[in-house]
Formats: sequence, C-alpha cells, structure tokens
Amino acid sequence: MSGSKDRPFALVGAGPTGLAAAKVLVEQRVPFQGFELHADVGGLWDIEAPRSTMYESAHLISSKRMTEFADFPMADGVADYPSHRELKRYFHDFADRFDLRRHFRFDAEVLRAEPASDGWDVTWRDGAGGTLTQRFAGLIVANGTLSEPNMPRFEGEFAGELIHSAEYRSPRQLDGRRVLIVGAGNSGCDIAVDAVHFAASTDISMRRGYHFVPKYVFGKPADTIGGAIRLPMWLKRRVDGTILRWFTGDPRRFGFPEPDHRLYESHPIVNSLVLFHAGHGDIRVRPDVERFDGHTVRFRDGTSADYDLVLAATGYRLHYPFVDKALLNWTGDAPHLFLNAMHPTRDDVFVLGMVEAAGLGWQGRHEQAELVARYIAGLRDGTEAARRIQAEKASGFARPTGGMDYLDLPRMAYYVEKNAFRSAVRDRIRALGGKT
Repeated sequence: MSGSKDRPFALVGAGPTGLAAAKVLVEQRVPFQGFELHADVGGLWDIEAPRSTMYESAHLISSKRMTEFADFPMADGVADYPSHRELKRYFHDFADRFDLRRHFRFDAEVLRAEPASDGWDVTWRDGAGGTLTQRFAGLIVANGTLSEPNMPRFEGEFAGELIHSAEYRSPRQLDGRRVLIVGAGNSGCDIAVDAVHFAASTDISMRRGYHFVPKYVFGKPADTIGGAIRLPMWLKRRVDGTILRWFTGDPRRFGFPEPDHRLYESHPIVNSLVLFHAGHGDIRVRPDVERFDGHTVRFRDGTSADYDLVLAATGYRLHYPFVDKALLNWTGDAPHLFLNAMHPTRDDVFVLGMVEAAGLGWQGRHEQAELVARYIAGLRDGTEAARRIQAEKASGFARPTGGMDYLDLPRMAYYVEKNAFRSAVRDRIRALGGKT
C-alpha cells in the first residue's frame, strides 16, 4: 500500500456513510482524520447543513427496520418512516454512542486532494477561512451522492421562477402559484403532494413511466413483506407485481405513462398519495417538456399550459470536486470501482456510499465501509486475504447487478442488486476475519 503506514487516512464526510466509516476504522485501528463541511454530523439529513437537499416534509422512503444500522437500531417509538428531524437525532445519537465527533474537523471544506510520492496531500478551508494542507496515507471519500443538482437544459426561456428540487424547502414556496414539477422520482412525487395543499394548481411532467409502491401492504411497511423467502427474480417480479396491482391498481388510469422497464430495473416510486391525488384531479400528469415560451410551457404531445413556477425534480450527479476524476477510475457517469468502493490498482483511495439498491439501507453501506477498513488493516498487517482481494480487483470486475438490466441513466450508473452486492461484500469481510 502506497503512503506511510504511520500517517492517518483522510475521511471526507460525516453523513451516514462517513459515520459508519469512522466507526469501523476505529474498530480496525486504522488511524484517520475526518473532515465535515457542516458544524455537526448528519450530512444531508440535517436540513441546516450547507449542502443539504432536505425539505420540510421529507421522510424515509424505506422503513426504519430496513434502513437502520444493525448495531444501533432506532427506538420502538420512532415512526415506521421517520422524518428528517428524527433522522438527524438518530445520527447525532449514533455519533455519541460510538464517540465519533472527536475524529472530525467540523466547518472544514476539503478543497483539493492530490497523490504525492508517499501519500496524499489534502487541502481544506477551516471555519475561520484559513487554508491548510496536510499529508495523509490515503483518501476515503464519503461525502454522499445527493448534493449536486442535475439541472436539465430546457429550450426557450421561462418568464416565471425555475428552480431545482435542491432549492425546495417548504410548501410555502408554492403558495398560490401555478406549479409544474418536472420529474416524477420520489422527491418529485413528494413535492407534488405538498403542492396539492398550497399551490393554485399542480402538474407533473414525466418523461417515462414508473412502478409505484405503497408504503404499507397488509398494514405493514411494504419493504418488510416477503423478505424471509428469497425468490428468483422472475418469480419475485410476478408475485410483487400482483401485490402492487392489488394496492395501487393501474396508474395509467390516472394519466401516468406505462413504464418502459420491468419492475426493479429502476428505483420504484414509493408513494401512493400521488396516485390518490391524481385520482381526485388534484394533480394533472403531463408529458415531457418540449420548450418554454414566457410563462407557457409546451409539451411534446402538442399541449401547453401556463405556470408561475417550474420545479425540476431531476435528481443529482455524483460530485467529488476536490479529486481528479482519473484518480477515481471514472468511467461514463460514475467511478468504476470494485464493489463500488475500491480502485482496481490503487490502495490509497476509496469511495464509500456510492451505491444504490432497493432495500440496501445504511447497514449495506456499513458493510461496505467495514470491508474497506478491514482491507486497509489487512494490507497493513500483510494478510493473505488482503493480498487475494488486491489481486482480484486488479484482474478486472463487473458491478454486482445480479443479472439485472438496469436503465441506462446517470443515476443508475452505480446501482447494484442488493442480494448480489451484500453477498459479495460479506464474503470478503469473512475472508478478512470479520463476522456477518
């Protein structure tokens, strides 16, 4: 492993993944220095954080039991789908429980990270505005995937207000306005439901159709149903598709387009309220935007309507601005890394949390962090298991998609199949001496 063994690693980010990384690095006796832009832990779940993309009505779209850390469960009194306020408390309590804050510099913005002859030089700006540089053994990037807005280019000029969902905080921003939401991901559908109660009118523009999943099935959180039996994907699709039809019906009845992909080939929309309101005429579904013409938005089916506010709920781009893309083995829309974390040939730079999968939860990201921490420790100690993984990742690899044919979209570029990913990560944790 390049870099001095006496130096700490630099860990960027104190959100959920950064906290998990700090915990397991301590457990594996890997020295590190953490950096966090905000004044405290929690990442985007703290709505006051400088780059948080939270909004007042935001809640988990997966249930607490499928999302929490295994060794730090949420209290029984916490709602099935906690709000961002509850999750901020959860991460503060997690940091307290494992005494993690002392490992981080807060109000510290990492500006640049560059490899040197015997490590990495990391430059950051502190809370007083001063700039400092220090040499580290390596770099661990854990600053999240949902902070850099993916703002599309629209033809024409819009005379009203045009914002990205990253700028949305409160439904009061919609009060009395004719609102068009572009994009029907989970945030877009959440905001559309908010708009129903505040806006003068609410439309949602969709480029493609999606599969809708209710939050509750038979009175229980939907993602807790059927987990005890692992079915082959062809059968799981059939069973789950039948259940979804029972509970959501056919969204095309309300004007939603038919999905152009099979269930689980893209992240589903976990929101049945948007269907409820569309069925009541509170939300009007529109096709893709063709162009802006003053306050008028023209759609690709030839229809048009006037709006005061257009909100682009068009997702986010991976953004690691402090490190050169070539150093992360960037390919297409994302770094190509072994198990979405480990560089093929470098052992001094890692990316954590750059992984999405239905049902992965924070525990899946904790396991990814544990693998990396154990690997670094194994290289330090010269273990045969670490050398085998080193050779394995250098020999070429594919993203663990479990045979799924995911949509060719930037946000799907780091998507994995949960069971395939966790199985691969756990196998290597066990090989490095861990228990899963």
